[in-house]
Amino acid sequence: MSGPVADLGLIGLAVMGQNIILNMADHGYTIAAFNRTVAKVDRFLENEAKGKSIVGAHSIEEFVSKLKKPRRVMLLVQAGKAVDDYIETLIPLLESGDIIIDGGNSHFPDSNRRTQYCASKGLRFVGSGVSGGEEGARYGPSLMPGGNEEAWPYLKDIFQAIAAKSDGEACCDWVGDEGAGHYVKMVHNGIEYGDMQLICEAYDIMKRGLGMSSKEMGDVFAKWNNGVLDSFLVEITRDILYFNDDDGTPLVEKILDKAGQKGTGKWTAVNALDLGQPVTLIAEAVLARCLSAIKDERTKASQVLEYVGRSNKFEGNREEFLDDLEQALYASKIISYAQGFMLMQEAAKEYGWKLNKPSIALMWRGGCIIRSVFLKDITSAYRNNPDLENLLFDDFFNKAIHKAQPGWRDAVAKAALLGIPAPAFSTALSWFDGYRTKDLPANLLQAQRDYFGAHTFRVKPEAATEKYPVDKDIHVNWTGRGGNVSASTYQA
Repeated sequence: MSGPVADLGLIGLAVMGQNIILNMADHGYTIAAFNRTVAKVDRFLENEAKGKSIVGAHSIEEFVSKLKKPRRVMLLVQAGKAVDDYIETLIPLLESGDIIIDGGNSHFPDSNRRTQYCASKGLRFVGSGVSGGEEGARYGPSLMPGGNEEAWPYLKDIFQAIAAKSDGEACCDWVGDEGAGHYVKMVHNGIEYGDMQLICEAYDIMKRGLGMSSKEMGDVFAKWNNGVLDSFLVEITRDILYFNDDDGTPLVEKILDKAGQKGTGKWTAVNALDLGQPVTLIAEAVLARCLSAIKDERTKASQVLEYVGRSNKFEGNREEFLDDLEQALYASKIISYAQGFMLMQEAAKEYGWKLNKPSIALMWRGGCIIRSVFLKDITSAYRNNPDLENLLFDDFFNKAIHKAQPGWRDAVAKAALLGIPAPAFSTALSWFDGYRTKDLPANLLQAQRDYFGAHTFRVKPEAATEKYPVDKDIHVNWTGRGGNVSASTYQA
């Protein structure tokens, strides 16, 4: 088969790339496939792709020649230099208006840069988050495209056809300009870090605090998955806890407790700090993985640092406590999503993006790792009020967080009394208590900063006087009698 026959071309035939191609072919599209190791192209065509509307290429020139105009090229290669190298290789072979799509886990500043660079060459760049793993890629991923919006009309039909569906709606829509697609995928992964850590803490509390077996814990997660916690991660946790090795013992208990990470959670936490947003739960989840990584040091510490408290044995009604733990997990997940949407909202202001919040929640309802039943409620919240300042201000989530509070507080308190670390549960509750507090102790902190570094402070409007005027930066000589005050006009 020769000439421009392919609706889209994909470079990168690892499992994700192969599955995306097969998914597209299943939906009636003809796809061109290329890989740096061209022997992989032949193996793919002879096996998985046999009999499907997929054509191979043995050179990048042949690959481009098989694409219909405007040419659509999707890269599913390792993030970083490989993406830039392929862009440089493609530029001389493409024409004005052609489209390059990066479907890898790229950092959003790279997608910002690539959108601008490709535009300078007359090309349209799209950075698209892809979530759902191998199975999602094959049968319906969550897709989060952003970049040059001129490209969207040429991608919309393909992307929405292959995406997962939730209540008949595609889990894919245009996200925003430049790196917005990869930014939303980054936040998705950060929330994923938080969800996984929360589930692990619930597991640890049940295992060590309540002395439950893997089968018993699997039963609890199975029950939870039929309620408000219905989600992919709770579902797979159930399956993991039910899975026994050949000797009949739970395999999960044989796995080394050192967690890996690929960086997207860290990117989310660092960006939150850069933007001054208190995304505490995701940051704590990243740090929990870092703590797990120092296994040797923790082993040594376990021999010299002991539990000191009234009792590290659970006393009370186990079923009631499990209900409390369910509420703690639900409330903490709400906080995680509230923080994630806060961060995206601030990013939109900072980077000049127009993010489609209802569509983002819809994109995460199916296909992706954090898909859950309550994302439907988040979608409704932002559809009802696209300018919603915080998820907790929505009536549904406001009621849910208040209903969950007693059990949430009890679960966090009991974990502390039992000596079981629950950093994600704890920070979610602390953030909630801080967020609902009108007057935080930062007034003392500002006084301290002014005392040792003359960093100045401001007074509350209701406390303003001629000596301490409102909207002025004030410095006080804290060791002087009567105080020497200087005030300067605030500089924005």
